[in-house]
Parts: sequence; C-alpha cells; structure tokens
Amino acid sequence: MSDTQFDLIVIGAGPGGYVAAIRAAQLGLKTAVVESTHLGGICLNWGCIPTKALLSGAELAHQLKNSQRFGFQIDQVNFDMNALVQHSRQVSAQLVQGVTHLLKKNQVTVFTATAKFKAKGQLELTDAAGQTQQITAAHIIVATGAKAANLPQLPVDGHYVWNYQQALVPTRLPKSLLVVGSGAIGSEFASLYQDLGCQVTLVDIAKQILPSEDLEVANYMQKQFEQRGMRVLTEAALNSIVIENGLVSCEIQTAKGIETIQVEHVLSAVGVKANFAELGLDALGIETEAGFIKIDPWCKTNVAGVYAIGDVAGAPCLAHKASHEAMLCVEKIAGVKTVHALDRTQIPGCIFTHPQVASIGLTEQKAKAAGYHLSIGKFPFQANGKALARGAAEGFVKTIINSETGELLGAHLVGHEVTEHIQGFAIAKYLEATDESLSQVIFPHPTLSEAMHESILAAMQRAIHV
Repeated sequence: MSDTQFDLIVIGAGPGGYVAAIRAAQLGLKTAVVESTHLGGICLNWGCIPTKALLSGAELAHQLKNSQRFGFQIDQVNFDMNALVQHSRQVSAQLVQGVTHLLKKNQVTVFTATAKFKAKGQLELTDAAGQTQQITAAHIIVATGAKAANLPQLPVDGHYVWNYQQALVPTRLPKSLLVVGSGAIGSEFASLYQDLGCQVTLVDIAKQILPSEDLEVANYMQKQFEQRGMRVLTEAALNSIVIENGLVSCEIQTAKGIETIQVEHVLSAVGVKANFAELGLDALGIETEAGFIKIDPWCKTNVAGVYAIGDVAGAPCLAHKASHEAMLCVEKIAGVKTVHALDRTQIPGCIFTHPQVASIGLTEQKAKAAGYHLSIGKFPFQANGKALARGAAEGFVKTIINSETGELLGAHLVGHEVTEHIQGFAIAKYLEATDESLSQVIFPHPTLSEAMHESILAAMQRAIHV
C-alpha cells in the first residue's frame, strides 16, 4: 500500500476525529487524518478546554468574594484578564501537543490540508500553499464538527460583536456584555463574565434559559444568575443593533414591548451549524437532514464506505458524544463483535456555569409527555454536610424514576462540581440499575455525592435528611 492509500481516512482531528484515528490504528488499520488548522479541533483549541480554564478563574473570583465566611479579610484584589487568557491558551497548547504525540505514537499519518470528495473512496487534499494531492481509502469518516451560527441582525465583526472565539481572548474585561442565546455556550460565558465583574444581560427567545434542561433546573439557574446581579430576559428577541459612540445599542423585543440596551460588547451564542460546505458531499450524493449529515445508528451515511461522527452528524453537539461515536464507528468497521450502537438516552450533558448543571436521560416534562408514571426524588445541597462545610450549598439533585418498574429515567443536578457526579448516574443508567438497587449502594460520608443517594431515597418516600 502506497503513502497515499489507506484503510481508513478521518477528515477532522477534533475529539471525534483523532479518537477515531487512534482507535483504527490500534485495530491494525493503516490510518490517516486530515486536519486543516488545529489538531484537537474546536474543543481543545476554542471550546470546552479553554472555556473551562477561564471558568476556573471565575470560580476563584467567586470564592474571593465570599472569603469572609472562612475568616479571610481581603481588602484589594487586582485582576489581570490577559494573565487568565494566557493560562487558558497554555492549557490548550499543552493538550494539542499531547494529541500530536498520540497520533505519532500510534503511527497515524497526519495531513495538514483541507479535504474534498472527488469520487468514492477518493479525496483531494489542498495545503496552505495551494498544492494538491489525491489520497484513497476504503473507509472515510467525516468528523469536521460544527461552527458558530449567526443571526442576520447580529453580524459578528470580532470587535463589538463577538462569537465564542473572541470571547475567549479579550484584551480586557468589558464593563458590560449582552449575551444572545442561553444554551450551554451562552450561559457559561454569561456566568464567567458576571463572576469576573462584568455586568451581563442574558437574552433568549425561548420561554426558559437552558432550553434543553429540566424546567425546574432552568428556573433555579435563572434565579441564581439574577441573585448575582445578572439580568435575564426570556421570550425576548434581538431586533437590531447600532454601533455608536463606542457602544452597541441593542433593540430587544420583550413581552412588555421594545427595550434598548447599551453595552460594550455583544456575544452571539445562538447555536452551531454543521461544517461540511467545502467537502463536496454532492459529488457522492451524501444525504443531509436538518442541516447535518444523515447517519444510521452505526454512523454510516447513505453512501457505502462513508461515515460521519460528532457535531457534523447532529445533536447533541458534545465532545464526549463525538468520541464515543468515533469508537463505535471504527470498531464496527473493523468487525469488533462486542460493539453497541449509540443510545442517545445514555449521553450525559454538562454545563459549567456557577453553579454547575449536569443531566442525563429524560426531563420531568419529557417523561410525562411520554406517558410514564413517575416517582420524583429531590434532595437539596442545603441539607448536605459537605456542601455546607464548603460554603457551596446552592442546588439540588433530582431523580426521575419509572414508578412501575423502578427504572432511572433521568437525573438532573445543580450545584458545586456536579459535572463530576453525573457519571455515577450514567453508570447506573447504563447498567439498568433500579431505584431499589441504587438505594442499597453505600455512599461515603461526608461527600457531596450523598445527595445523589438521598434523591433516590426521596423518590421512594424514604429520604432520611429532608
């Protein structure tokens, strides 16, 4: 096999693409990955990793504001936005170096270029200098991710109007910021900038913030944001913007009428769209649906030998979902007998606001709509000793149980580091644990995780501490 012929080629080296390439190499397939810009994709370079580095700074800022309860008197704190941004970029760079090492270690060939389908099993690559070459493979996985969607009335100029990339590398902390869109991205940035000292207004056209989350969770988070000084407008639409005198004047349609808000910057966080416009999918007749590449449960497209994983193949647009699809897709290609198709009800979601939000499975609203008879358990962190000791008693754990079978249908958490706890419910759900079996699990004391146990007990009318 020549240097341009492979068993498998992956287009894109994000958390879906590089994982697919490494797993394919482990399984003995001669593998190449094509990446036009950064190994690690949006996640490592401009998404989940650098935002979490910035949010760590915001968490420290929150702790400093509340240091008196632990006996510390801090009269003056100087904050350098550039230093925090530099920290986030260093974290990203370190992880990208790690991906580079892993691909080399597994003998994956890396092409720094853009790719376009020319025929079945054939790609044309174009590098930064405009040089082209052809490479071929029996199997090609599209893992090109997604990019920020834009509103026509909110053109991103990179200065006054940001997308997530500009929001990650500000040269200074703005005094005021309007965030349009309250999904995970918008809410994380709103929480981040509010904690750092910026006056934030969060706007969404939906009836609730965090539209994908349980209604009780969304309402609680809105109250938390507002208690910290953030202004939240739901069922509100941005009509237009005008840039004047160094500020952005924003006309917003609310239920009460039209309101004008002036801010230093506006962040557009209205969602993402699949990134495949330049791939030449039409040349092969690859089908799309609702703006994403259409796939079956094994990530196959309608064209034999072509697959799609991660954000480019549709919601939920999560890095861990992309990595899981990468593994199952490659293992199916290689003929691994134990591989299972993706069950989307098993995908946990994490939102790194303050406090954090984590969930898996059905919301209460969707479970009721599906006709289930429910037992719902809820336990507040206000009744958890570890949470009180740490000064982080905001939030609760909510579990949704099928009252007829004891099946865990969903779990929804708000609170300190709940993104680290949701894996417990993910394991329980995957192993088909029931409320009765979970009630018998011994949770260590004193821990935040005890709230998970108490929530299950509450659903069974057996809670001890509430």
